[in-house]
Amino acid sequence: MKLFNADNNLMTEGNIRKKIIFFAIPVFIGQLFQQLYNTADALIVGNFVEHDALAAVSATGTLIFLLIGFFFGFSMGAGVVVAREIGAGDETRISKAVHTTVAMGICFSVLITVLGVLFSPLMLSLIAIPDDVFSLANTYLRIYFLGAGGLIMYNTFVGILQASGDSKHPLVYLIISSLTNVVLDVVFIGVFHMGVAGAAIATGISQFLSMGLALHRLLKTKQSIRISLRNIRFDKNVLKEILKFGFPTALQGSIIDLSNILIQSYINSFGSLAMAGIGAYSKIEGFAFLPVISFSMAMSTFISQNMGAGKLHRVKRGMRFGILSCVAVIECIGIAVFIFAPQLIALFNAQPEVVRIGVMRARICSLFFCLLGFSNVTNSVLRGLGKPLAPMLVMLICWCAVRVAVFMSIGKWYHVIELTAWIYPITWGMSTLVYAILLLQLNAKGLKPPEKTVKTSGR
Repeated sequence: MKLFNADNNLMTEGNIRKKIIFFAIPVFIGQLFQQLYNTADALIVGNFVEHDALAAVSATGTLIFLLIGFFFGFSMGAGVVVAREIGAGDETRISKAVHTTVAMGICFSVLITVLGVLFSPLMLSLIAIPDDVFSLANTYLRIYFLGAGGLIMYNTFVGILQASGDSKHPLVYLIISSLTNVVLDVVFIGVFHMGVAGAAIATGISQFLSMGLALHRLLKTKQSIRISLRNIRFDKNVLKEILKFGFPTALQGSIIDLSNILIQSYINSFGSLAMAGIGAYSKIEGFAFLPVISFSMAMSTFISQNMGAGKLHRVKRGMRFGILSCVAVIECIGIAVFIFAPQLIALFNAQPEVVRIGVMRARICSLFFCLLGFSNVTNSVLRGLGKPLAPMLVMLICWCAVRVAVFMSIGKWYHVIELTAWIYPITWGMSTLVYAILLLQLNAKGLKPPEKTVKTSGR
């Protein structure tokens, strides 16, 4: 069994800039198509159905991110472990890391599906969904969670592929599944008039399609990341490493999502038009944020592989290039969003009040995208360096505690929709300042090679 082949982009050798860029570009294109999942739902629902349907689809996003996002944190930790073992070149440890990751994904798929379906009404009640939207939101959320296992296992399989440096096959799978989602949205909503239920069903089918394609690749590959169904089980030592890297990220993401749920409930108090306007902006921000996701994934894989290989000089050079490139690209996108905000919001819903609120949010946040980009890519850099606790604490304090404190105090007497916009660039700026200090301290102390991440006693 081979460690890697020409289809992969093993990042411990070769030109650093090319390795990072050639990994990030397929990830960017793939994430672009993945973003089409919910965006296609919003666009088609917003234009074929009433604005309350768009509000229902938009308002469920925070709840979906809360449950599924907790697993994604563990998935990121698993990716770091797999990438480090690939960098170190030990096939036995790679196999154990891969199969433990898959076992973890299966467990989370079952758990999240059950919790999502059973407790959808309760979760919607907790975020104060208005009565005129509640039934539609509950329908969308329950059907979505029935297909959540496809999304979770897809990300599990793709995380393994990307840890090996392969960002090309996930791109192909996302293009296929995203186009399928768009076609099914048009058929179910535009032709059969199934409303939000059709949107959720289309998304679920597309998620399971992408999962099947990624699984097929891992079952058939000749590389050491190959999955053998009979070997899917937990390895105690590997699981400890995944928890070490993944739990801080999972906890960070979930608590931030909880704070976003508080903000969403605050938005909901302004009615369905405000929900639709902010929801439309959120879809635009999702697209704008794609370069940050791409660079973050590239940096996590690049740094993890090179740390595993002990090539600290490549780690330092890659960090500088990745952070600067990410910040420059996302700020250019932010300027474009600021300029074209009215036209972009109107794509989702052209009602004047929806457009006004969406443009307000866009023009407050978009020029500060550079802060958002710096914080997120530095988060991934620190995780790849084996320091997951530091970014967890920064995000929990700046992006969660501060936001909650503001809405529990200022928000009580200053009840304006603009508060839900300004809170983001303010907290992005806080985390950027702290991350900059951490990077300066890290540079002063110097990097150290990691200890072996997974201990094994033979095959």
